[in-house]
Amino acid sequence: MKRIGITGNIGSGKSYVCKMFEKLGIPVFYSDDETKKLYLIPSVKELIINRFGEEVYFEDGTLNKKLLSYHLFKNEEAMRFIESVLYPALDKRFDEWCDEQKSPYVLYESAILFEKNYQKFFDKIIFVSAPEDLRLQRVMLRDECSEENVRSRMRLQMREETKISKADYVIYNDGNKAVEPQVEAVNKLLCC
Repeated sequence: MKRIGITGNIGSGKSYVCKMFEKLGIPVFYSDDETKKLYLIPSVKELIINRFGEEVYFEDGTLNKKLLSYHLFKNEEAMRFIESVLYPALDKRFDEWCDEQKSPYVLYESAILFEKNYQKFFDKIIFVSAPEDLRLQRVMLRDECSEENVRSRMRLQMREETKISKADYVIYNDGNKAVEPQVEAVNKLLCC
């Protein structure tokens, strides 16, 4: 079974494109959603509490994302620690998930695939592209946040042009070109 990475910068419409692949019967592993689940595994939780203190989890056992984010964004070493705890667990979960699938290929959705140099773990990479102004509008509307908030997140990602040059397939979600035929064309190529 082929393992295909699918990525795109914030607001590009990765989830929208992934849903189209799912309609074609292609399983999608959403790395962000899976990572959120990892924070609740007792062994992971214990490591995080030992590093950042009990207040990083609420009394009901859920993660205090705001506090953890505060720790991570002010300290690069803390970020490396979290990655060293979560990434191996995420890789293991993905391998287990792949073993459960019965399709010619699977998709691994991640916004930071290139930033973390993960492309080397996949047979092919799909990049979802959209113009910056459109991505900005989408995220401001979706997250109900300011332009500066979105731009600060955009600055953390690699430029689209760089990612396009590294991708095997590009799906344009720009509001002009129909997305579904592009998805179907990529699917046809990957099913061979």
